[in-house]
Amino acid sequence: MSGVNGGDQDVDIDLSRIIAAVWDRKVRILGVTVVAAAVALVGASLVKPSYMGETRVLIESRSPNLSGAEAAAQANDPLLDSLNVTSQAQLLQSSDLIKRVVRDLGLAKLEEFDPAGKALIPNPLVMIGLKQDPMKLNAEDRVIEEFREKLHVYAVENSRVIAIEFSSHDPKLASYIPNKMAEVYLEFQSGAKQDTHSETAKWLEPEIANLTERVREAEKKVADYRSANGLFQTTETSSLPTQQLNNISAELTRVRAERANAEARAENVRAALRAGRSVDTLSDVVGSQVIQRLKEAEANLQAQISDSATSLLEGHPRLKGLRAQLAGIRQQIDSETRKILTSLDNEAELSRIRERQLMSQLNGLKADSARAGEEEVGLRALEREAAAQRQLLETYLARYRQATSRLESNSTPADARVVSRAVEPSEPYFPKIIPIVVVVSLVTFILGCLLVVITELFSGRALRPLNPRRDEVAPADAAPVVAAPVPVAVSQPERVRPEPVVAAAPAVAPAAPAVAPAEAVAQPEPAAPVSVMGDETASEDPSFTIDAVAHYLQRYAVPVAIAVSPSGDAGSTATVVLAREIAQQGRSVVLIDMTGSACPTRLMAESRKLPGITDLLCGETAFGDAIHPDRLSSAHIIPQGVSDPARAMRGADRLTMIIDALADAYDLVVIECGPAEADGLSRLTRKEGAEIVLSVPGFKDEDVAALVLGFEEAGYPNLLVMSEATDRHHPRSGRRAA
Repeated sequence: MSGVNGGDQDVDIDLSRIIAAVWDRKVRILGVTVVAAAVALVGASLVKPSYMGETRVLIESRSPNLSGAEAAAQANDPLLDSLNVTSQAQLLQSSDLIKRVVRDLGLAKLEEFDPAGKALIPNPLVMIGLKQDPMKLNAEDRVIEEFREKLHVYAVENSRVIAIEFSSHDPKLASYIPNKMAEVYLEFQSGAKQDTHSETAKWLEPEIANLTERVREAEKKVADYRSANGLFQTTETSSLPTQQLNNISAELTRVRAERANAEARAENVRAALRAGRSVDTLSDVVGSQVIQRLKEAEANLQAQISDSATSLLEGHPRLKGLRAQLAGIRQQIDSETRKILTSLDNEAELSRIRERQLMSQLNGLKADSARAGEEEVGLRALEREAAAQRQLLETYLARYRQATSRLESNSTPADARVVSRAVEPSEPYFPKIIPIVVVVSLVTFILGCLLVVITELFSGRALRPLNPRRDEVAPADAAPVVAAPVPVAVSQPERVRPEPVVAAAPAVAPAAPAVAPAEAVAQPEPAAPVSVMGDETASEDPSFTIDAVAHYLQRYAVPVAIAVSPSGDAGSTATVVLAREIAQQGRSVVLIDMTGSACPTRLMAESRKLPGITDLLCGETAFGDAIHPDRLSSAHIIPQGVSDPARAMRGADRLTMIIDALADAYDLVVIECGPAEADGLSRLTRKEGAEIVLSVPGFKDEDVAALVLGFEEAGYPNLLVMSEATDRHHPRSGRRAA
């Protein structure tokens, strides 16, 4: 247990005394436990046993699917989600369903379901007014109320199954009632669906008649509008003007192709005649039957001329006659070729005339089609209205046929089915005699032991004094010995960690001490004194330098270090160098400036006007706004602050919370107190795990020994003495201190 301030002595719980006290009273505790177990056994045996039966119902869609394919969900099918299952569980507990079961089974006649009506002696609680008189209710309401107390309906987690549990002193009723409830529930569900189909059919009959008339009127409007505007349909998707326009466009395209073909053929023949080429290569000329006969005659005459030229002289009349015939044939071929050219020109001209006629018709049809398009806007609006009315009528007719068919066939199964029926239980579920006896015995035994423990604690017999560390004064023979070249040793018996060694410092003139107000040191709820440096540190370096102290604080993971600087700003400067040295080793460090001269603030902060510890104690700044980075390292500084120190001391109770919060966030919290007196640290050293660092750079051995003795007499035998500002093995520390 934690101690108190001042001269009060800390105490702790003596577990051996508590165990001994419990052991001394073991007979009484075990006797009470046995009596309680016997009472529990007798009481559980006298209680009338209760039996429980359970029926399980699965909620699912039972709409018949006669098509054989996967059908879409019907509009009146239930949505099988958790809300629907919970709703069905509430329906199973409805008063109508319970009344139906009570009437069918005649439960009102049984004493179990109407104990007030069948009791011969009135209830004493009713007589003294602590309970409402159940006889003021009618018999059915009393039975229903008792029925609800025995009924438990719940939805099985992560499923669509509802469990119906019912407890009764009669095992037959415990199994029969939940089964009966499931049957009545299915009847209610089926009847509800039957009523739904009947109401649907009654509502749809006049609606279908009304829709039929509206569909007829809408379709008549469409026909009248089409007839009045000449919008005759040739197919389902096109009208007469549109069909004519398509036909004429196709014919125009064909005529233009024929004209172009005829003009090309005529131009080909004309070019051949102008160039004097043979017309035998022209398809239009060669394809003419007249040309073909003339070519045959030309070939015969040419053959005769060749035969006669072998036997007759050149001037023979027969040869002349044959040559004259050949010239006539060739003239006929030329004349026939020109006729073919004229025919092709006529064909091209005819195509041009037909094209002009078709263009005229096409332009007229375009105007008619544009007019028809404007009129079809109204037609389409009427058709949409008629289609909507027709679709709604078809939907109503399908629903009506479905509802009437199910009414006629009486095929409306409930959207649920029983998956597990209750069976007659063979063993009661209450009372469980063995578990009750075991639990009562354990509870009685534990309560008896707790009663003994509490009695011992409140009487003070289970508490033993705990000496604080400041009372562990070293023996007289362990006083420090001061010698000029030899280190002064401060021994401390019964320590877990090695003993401290206080070394003499070089003879350097001490800096002028800076006097701080007493209020800046006496802060509430600081840390308790902690251990000292080890022997190996002293053996490696005979003087306690900044690096040696930093090594010790890191090695033992000290959370809080309280630095006292009797030399004033010189010691505070060494503390700043210590914080920077630890920060350089990769540890997170924050230094709290509680000096009167604000030396750490000047060395580390960007400005002396920054918010700091006094502002935190006054509650004038946020916690994060009071922490600032060091100018030369990764360490952090909480400056002295700008608030009134006297006013800050009125909120000194917050200091403990501030240090605890910083210790949770940083690896090391350094509190620089300046030239504080040993008596002023009594409240700062209350935190367990805090180290006191005596920063005495430049002090002589005799001065250091006197300071150590003074702190030891004040109850602080364990000190870390930092007697040199620099380390000869680590010159960078000296540069930092400068």
